[in-house]
Amino acid sequence: MTAVEAYIENCPQEHREALYALREIILAAVPGLTEKISYGMPTFYKKRNIIHFALHTGHIGIYPGPGAIAAFEERLKPYKRSKGAFQIPLGHPLPKQLVMDLARYSAQQAGA
Repeated sequence: MTAVEAYIENCPQEHREALYALREIILAAVPGLTEKISYGMPTFYKKRNIIHFALHTGHIGIYPGPGAIAAFEERLKPYKRSKGAFQIPLGHPLPKQLVMDLARYSAQQAGA
């Protein structure tokens, strides 16, 4: 079991399916990513950290970094966001294509 899988398994059962799906979306978006826990969150890296996610009360936070948030500002309008992250309310569908595009953009910016 990877550290990311252990993180997900320690989350409440009702959220694990969405977290595993999010993990698979990110891994499919950028071939060759490595998983680890960084800043207490599942982190995907290739040369440097590319994207993180974390379960919070009421939402899943996705952290692609400030450059990605700025570049995708228009597509992120439906979501609560901060300088380097956005939130998917629990129970809402995962925006698969958006997450893939954010991961790819962050990987490209990192030279990965």
